[in-house]
Amino acid sequence: MYKNKTFLAVIPARGGSKRLPMKNLLNLLGKPLIVWSIESAINSKYLDKVVVSTDDLKIADISKKAGAIVPFIRPSELATDTASTIDVILHLLNFIELNKENYDYIVLLQPTSPLRNSSDIDNAIMFCIEKDADSIISVCETVHSPLWANTLPSDLSMRDFLKPDIVNKRSQDLPIYYRLNGAIYIVKTELIKKEKTFFTQSNSYAFIMPKERSIDIDTELDFLIAETIINYRKRNE
Repeated sequence: MYKNKTFLAVIPARGGSKRLPMKNLLNLLGKPLIVWSIESAINSKYLDKVVVSTDDLKIADISKKAGAIVPFIRPSELATDTASTIDVILHLLNFIELNKENYDYIVLLQPTSPLRNSSDIDNAIMFCIEKDADSIISVCETVHSPLWANTLPSDLSMRDFLKPDIVNKRSQDLPIYYRLNGAIYIVKTELIKKEKTFFTQSNSYAFIMPKERSIDIDTELDFLIAETIINYRKRNE
């Protein structure tokens, strides 16, 4: 709880994954990937409850041992490639409301963001209350400006690849762009039920995180980068 508002953390973790099979259970320096997010949530000062929604019995078992609540095994129709995160959250909300539980805010913590820590979560919650926000979306600065990117035609011609006003500009002269980093989403419970999105129609703000804690693991390369960053930190502690 923070400023008399309650916060429910939801960590969605299905068993299937095409690019990295069973990635939520991959061993990241001694711990399954999902455990990193569970531990950061449990160490938060302001989260009232940490729930994992999964269709997988092994993920459920590991999550419970790590300290999360696993109130059910997610039904198979919510464990497909087409099932959305919003559907998963609405299913969870329906379950907890039937059990007479209510929270002011939902905090989505995707297990693919292992470098996001408890301070990031708490700072995002404080920022949310400070702004009296309907939703908060975490972002980080892009590594490369999208102004230097474009699609390519079939013949790979570079003609018109860059806009004329961008050609010959130095990177430091370009505006700063930010991207979604997938680490933290906060939304008022009543609004996600009504609008079915974290990108609320109004009163939504960006919570800026450092790039080094914004790795979103989707590929083996992402996993290797996360390992490298964690090892670097350990060596320099």
